[in-house]
Parts: sequence; structure tokens; C-alpha cells
Amino acid sequence: METIALDKVLVDTSAWIEFFRKKEPWHSAISSLMDDKRICCSGIILAELMQGAKSDKELEILRDFRHVFEFLDESVDLWQAAGELSSTLHRKGKSIGLSDCYLAVSAKAQKMKILTLDKHFALIKSVVHIDLYEVK
Repeated sequence: METIALDKVLVDTSAWIEFFRKKEPWHSAISSLMDDKRICCSGIILAELMQGAKSDKELEILRDFRHVFEFLDESVDLWQAAGELSSTLHRKGKSIGLSDCYLAVSAKAQKMKILTLDKHFALIKSVVHIDLYEVK
């Protein structure tokens, strides 16, 4: 698996939604990360954003993501790790979606931070070390 540069940030669906709504401070933070070419994306994030698109124009913008941002490589090993993390969390009474578990193990494997508004990642962090990008 190829390692992506350490200063890259995986922007989660929840943060992208706030960006597209032009909500601060997320809009400025993501704009700055884009200017610095620090954003990475994942297929599941792109799919979630496309699923929620409200117009053909929004879909067109999202189709360009694959040409604009670096995408994380997927692997069976990462999906296996995500399943194991989900199982561990479930046994601790924490029900976290498989896509969030996958994003967490992917970001951890690539040694990158996750920019998210999703509280599930704080629960994941209590079980496995992940770095969250703090928006100021």
C-alpha cells in the first residue's frame, strides 16, 4: 500500500456538507486545505455526497472530485480491519457504521488526520488511535 504524505487530511462527508452550505468555520478551513492541496478523499465519501446531491449541477461538481483530489487506495486488508474495529466497538456497546470504521482505519493506515463533525469518530478514537483535524 502506498503511503500518502503526512500533511494530508481526509475530509469526511459531514464536513463537506457544511463546506457546500458555506458554513463557517468549516468552509474556510476546507478552502484553505484545498488551496494547500492537502485534501484526500475516499470512494465512500464521494458516494455519500453523490447520494445526497439535490441537482444535476451538484452531481457535476462531485464528479470532478476524482480529478481534483487524491483518493485513498482501498484494500481487502483495510475492509477487514474496519470489520474488526466495528466488531470491537459493538462488543463495547458502541454501534458505529461500517463506513466510519473504514474511514478511521484508512486514515490511520495513511497517517492522516480526519476532518469531521461526526461524533462517532470520538467514540472510535476511544478504541483505536486516530488523529482528528481540529478546525479553529
